[in-house]
Amino acid sequence: MDRFSAAQLQHYTSTRLSGDSANKVLSKQDFENAWTEITAWDGYLATPLVDLGALAGQIGISNVIYKHEGPRFGLGSFKALGAAYAALRVLQREVSRRIGQSTSLTSIRNGEHAEICSQITLVSATDGNHGRSLAWGCQRFGVPCRIYIHAEVSEGRAQAMRDLGAKVIRIEGDYDASVALARDEAEQNGWFVVSDTSWPGYSEPPRDVMAGYGVMTREICEALDQAPTHIFLQGGVGGLAASVAAGLRQYWQNEAPRVVIVEPDLAACLFESAQAGTATTVAIAEETIMAGLSCGEPSQMAWEILEQEASDFVTIPDSIVAPTVRLLAHPQGDDPVVEAGESAVAGLAALIAARQSPELSDALGLNAQSRVLLIGSEGVTDPDIFAQIMAETDDT
Repeated sequence: MDRFSAAQLQHYTSTRLSGDSANKVLSKQDFENAWTEITAWDGYLATPLVDLGALAGQIGISNVIYKHEGPRFGLGSFKALGAAYAALRVLQREVSRRIGQSTSLTSIRNGEHAEICSQITLVSATDGNHGRSLAWGCQRFGVPCRIYIHAEVSEGRAQAMRDLGAKVIRIEGDYDASVALARDEAEQNGWFVVSDTSWPGYSEPPRDVMAGYGVMTREICEALDQAPTHIFLQGGVGGLAASVAAGLRQYWQNEAPRVVIVEPDLAACLFESAQAGTATTVAIAEETIMAGLSCGEPSQMAWEILEQEASDFVTIPDSIVAPTVRLLAHPQGDDPVVEAGESAVAGLAALIAARQSPELSDALGLNAQSRVLLIGSEGVTDPDIFAQIMAETDDT
């Protein structure tokens, strides 16, 4: 644990706003609709909920519960639940408009409107996993797909999307620039954006994306016999964190866990938003190793939930990410082996580092009775990067 210094972390305790965004932005019916559809897909299985008991004992808390999303639909991440479902909903709305009557998700999924779907192009920007899910969904539904990636997205992740039939367009700028280009070209060409981030006038696909993520949260809740005391959630644009926070609030009500948002210090738009008291965009000067979290502009819709549900915001340095990946892959005691991607371990890295400091532990309400839930958002989505991390040592 020598590499995990709490001095490297920034922490901000938020003054949470009152309100009911956890039920209004994402309704119980939104989550229910997504659950009904996604659990009917071929290959659906609940992903593992791993008890890291030895690690919990080592850092002095009661439980560390890790939801491992690596096996999700063979795509390697929780994103499989979001973009593919949102794509289906976009197709449902557009096909219904074109034929002049309502059609069902099942009819789209079963290919009853294949000719119309083949004329609808879906596009998105991605750091990797969201685009892979969209490409997978488009391949299944027979829909053209264009994915915009920024300069630092690995070639392995780009090729995974090409292998699923997507046209991949790489730009020179960062993630936020790829989002802007996807929006502009979609508008010029009559294509449809399937994004996990919202902006004024654009809310339905991001809501569907977050509703899809609710499948994961429901699996967790139904597997537990009591609520966790804390959940450490990765940041990014905020879609994952907001969806999980809303789902936990709806399920556990007043017993819902304390929500701690964790971001790279190189891309801390939610941390800055909490400090400013409003959704705030930050410039990304350097890319983080946590590729899926390299986002400078928060989702407005996600922020509506997080400003009410998140108690704490923490930033972490890249230096503690690779040691956390190795710790999961080479666990101590009888904890199971977990092969995780760089973005998956942000919450665990922050938790371990926080437990090195009595002051930060106290500020976060962490103690020997704490039961902490973590979302292991991706498995090994780029084997080359994972191999490089595993070849390093904690002495370097």
